[in-house]
Amino acid sequence: MSRLLGIDYGTVRIGLALSDPTGTLASPLPFLPNQSPQQVTQALSELIQTHQITALIIGLPRNMDGTYGPSAQKVRDFISQIQKDILLPITPIDERLTTAQASKQLMGIGLSQKQLRKKVDSSSACLILQQYLDRSTPLI
Repeated sequence: MSRLLGIDYGTVRIGLALSDPTGTLASPLPFLPNQSPQQVTQALSELIQTHQITALIIGLPRNMDGTYGPSAQKVRDFISQIQKDILLPITPIDERLTTAQASKQLMGIGLSQKQLRKKVDSSSACLILQQYLDRSTPLI
């Protein structure tokens, strides 16, 4: 089976999550510092090769009314940037409220604000990827 990489793009950190080989469960990976476009593309390429990833699922922020704002354009620019070197299918999906949901879950397990900042991006990526997997997995 193939593995998918979930991405929550941020201007400081890029949250990452990996699906299991059966495509049913997403697990967070350590975040990637958002450095130069070349460093980000190189790091993603290494992850793709290491984990034999076949597609990327990227959160696309939307406003609560369904419109797209400046954050969505930053994600679109990021997708355009990585598509030059990463020749895998890229699926953007609605990521409304994933960061808020991830923060709430992490605070619920007692993480401090400092610990929360280090984990929230990858937890958001995990929620984005799990949402995609849940829609794509047939019910038995």
